[in-house]
Amino acid sequence: MSWEPRPPFDPTLLKVGTELRRVGVEPARGQWHAVRRGIWLPTDVWEGLAAEERHQAFTHATLLSSPGATPLVLAGHSAASMWRPPRIEPWPRHILVLDTEHTMGPSQFVRVRRAPPVPRTRTHGVLVTPPARTVIDLACTGTLDTALAAADNALARALCTREELRAEYDLLVPGSKGRGNAALVVDLADGLSGSPLESLSRLQMFRASFPPPVLQAEYRDRIGTMLTDFDWERLIGECDGHTKYRVPAGATPEQATQVLWDEKRREDRLRRFKPVARWTWSTARSTSALARLLMSHGLRPQPRSTWFELGSSRSS
Repeated sequence: MSWEPRPPFDPTLLKVGTELRRVGVEPARGQWHAVRRGIWLPTDVWEGLAAEERHQAFTHATLLSSPGATPLVLAGHSAASMWRPPRIEPWPRHILVLDTEHTMGPSQFVRVRRAPPVPRTRTHGVLVTPPARTVIDLACTGTLDTALAAADNALARALCTREELRAEYDLLVPGSKGRGNAALVVDLADGLSGSPLESLSRLQMFRASFPPPVLQAEYRDRIGTMLTDFDWERLIGECDGHTKYRVPAGATPEQATQVLWDEKRREDRLRRFKPVARWTWSTARSTSALARLLMSHGLRPQPRSTWFELGSSRSS
């Protein structure tokens, strides 16, 4: 099941407090939410935003509050909020900007990422680092969980190539913070991963030393073709996202019932080929929990990893 980003936040919805007061509106007394000091958004709009869109709104508000002769270039998680890959953890309460000349200092809401120059890209009205640099910055400044989910998604959406990821990795100074995470992201990224849950699950399998699964394996029967999330010689692995059995948000009871029935039939069909292990976010967030579930279905960890040829990125 492919992951698709939501439409980006519309920055024209943001209003400067002084401009609102000029037309007789006092935002502190009405239905307005302070995105940042002096920058407001209608409360009903704010409450309807997803976490990613709230960070986009905060980012635009921070840029609006930081006028300067040189436009700021978003990096790391802030650039990612504009490229819109999935994120595993909550969004930070600061933005990250690129500093190629080591002349900037951090402030309460702005952090700097000191890194080599890179061609700037404008998207959704702001300057950002390109996708490959953004992914590597995520690996160096955040968690491996989110960085791998972002890398998988970037490859799936053709935002960048593995070669571009490796080229950005090669620019990192040996011994620099996060370089090991970045090497793993380059080695493990796979555009066949269909969701952040699948990315996280695959990372937990790697951490637990299970054999690497085949992604999107195809099974055919008289009814049709089925693709699986994970496949091993004697086991199929399936994971379900925010709602069990992939019931879409806003589905009617009848639609939900049909989805449940279709999924049950699909799983029954798959079980004619081999056993099926199924899990949700609560299991995938724990390496040990997912390991226990897979082991209960007969899958065993390996004494030595076979996920990739050792030394590809980590030895460079």
